[in-house]
Amino acid sequence: MIFVFGSNLAGRHGRGAALHARKYHGARLGCGQGRTGNSYAIPTKDDNLVVLSLKRIERYVAMFLSYAHMNPQLRFKVTAIGTGLAGYSDEDIAPMFADAPLNCALPIQWKPYVNGVELRKLWVCRGYIDVRKKKS
Repeated sequence: MIFVFGSNLAGRHGRGAALHARKYHGARLGCGQGRTGNSYAIPTKDDNLVVLSLKRIERYVAMFLSYAHMNPQLRFKVTAIGTGLAGYSDEDIAPMFADAPLNCALPIQWKPYVNGVELRKLWVCRGYIDVRKKKS
């Protein structure tokens, strides 16, 4: 499973989920966006560690969702990007993932904000939900 985490564009991966991704999922220092190892970085801060606007984060989320759609053979465990060190709320970030493909597991705390998704499997031990079937 690919670990999806919030990062900075400098690819420092020194704290939070980014540090976890570097230590345990192959995130490469210096690579702040995209896939390395068994991880995928979605920028929420710039090269100087300044928080990105929601509009800019949404563009990076769209790039990730496109990658996930194009790689249905892969499974992605999405962390609550942008809600830790970047300081946004689940309500700000979760709706960006409303069109996540079936191969993405989303944080359980996003359940109230991801409209139109029927939840089929809870990742109770990890705090994630597995999105397997969308309502029509």
